[in-house]
Amino acid sequence: MVGLILRWVANAVALLLTVWLGKMLGLGLHVSGFWGAMIAALVIGLINAFIRPIVVVLTLPLNCLTFGLFSLVINAFLFWLAGELLTEFDVQGPMAALFGSIVMSIFSSLLSHTVAPEKRR
Repeated sequence: MVGLILRWVANAVALLLTVWLGKMLGLGLHVSGFWGAMIAALVIGLINAFIRPIVVVLTLPLNCLTFGLFSLVINAFLFWLAGELLTEFDVQGPMAALFGSIVMSIFSSLLSHTVAPEKRR
């Protein structure tokens, strides 16, 4: 349970870092503070848990034709969707969504493995 909460906080921090970097590059990313990032991280996690598998199965032929590169489009779309569902989180445009989805996955992976490493069996 503690590991789950640590990963949630790590994802929120990853989102804050992503938005900060996006603002430095002039992309349209915005989140309203730490609690807004916590809510956005929760919604992004729920979208990835429930909607992403359905979208991946429906676009499997296209994903196979592009050798998996269409996954970047799927991730960007789901990142944008989270921004559309929330008032605390805003993603303006496809380039901001693509940048945000890629950078957040990198930051989230690094932070999650740092704060709550998986135990090996």
